[in-house]
Amino acid sequence: MSKEVSEEGQGRKDYVDPPPAPLIDMAELKSWSFYRALLFLYVTVATVIGHKKQQDACDGVGLLGIAWAFGGMIFILVYCTAGISGGHINPAVTFGLFLARKVSFIRAVAYMVSQCLGAICGVGLVKAFMKHPYNSLGGGANTVASGYNKGTALGAEIIGTFVLVYTVFSATDPKRSARDSHVPVLAPLPIGFAVFMVHLATIPITGTGINPARSFGAAVIYNNDKAWDEHWIFWVGPFVGALAAAIYHQYILRATAIKALGSFRSNPTN
Repeated sequence: MSKEVSEEGQGRKDYVDPPPAPLIDMAELKSWSFYRALLFLYVTVATVIGHKKQQDACDGVGLLGIAWAFGGMIFILVYCTAGISGGHINPAVTFGLFLARKVSFIRAVAYMVSQCLGAICGVGLVKAFMKHPYNSLGGGANTVASGYNKGTALGAEIIGTFVLVYTVFSATDPKRSARDSHVPVLAPLPIGFAVFMVHLATIPITGTGINPARSFGAAVIYNNDKAWDEHWIFWVGPFVGALAAAIYHQYILRATAIKALGSFRSNPTN
């Protein structure tokens, strides 16, 4: 870390960190991610309901297919929209990026509201097209699976979201882009693959939340007492996981605090 600080002081840094986003930026009120969330929830929840509708365990896509549906849709949507608005689909990811000063407060709130509204509409479309199986097969809502307690479920959500948000930070790190400039870096690919792997690990425990908007949209449309009683897990877990990932990447790996202190000490006006 000290080597990195000294190299920056000598002007040899081969990457450029974007400036911190302002806390309040009124121009961000024009930014929305409603349609991304709608499309994401429609495809993924429809996949879940379609899987549960099958009578034979060998029919349909299976749990592996569900994991691929979530990971694949994240890859597609982030790839298609990253250059427009950063590809925000998940309130936990948005929260982590806000903590790292990558997005302003207003943009973060606007994204989260849009993500939740889009999720509600996306799950609503699934119910409209598949009403009977939707109502009888759990509505794609996140709940704690039988045999697991709420503490285990909360831990699974924290760890799963940490993996996702840390992958987002790593895949979009300007320092990594500079160091690996000779290798084509496609950031949405590791992000989508992280979602896929987390789903494989946590579907048996919670159905995999790691996205509060996804859990909220399904809970609103399905409107089941058990889903609402355990719904707090799918907000607290992802937000704690995102907080941990932001702290780990920004203030431990990237040593932001040390670099800031070095910059302060080197400023002759201080």
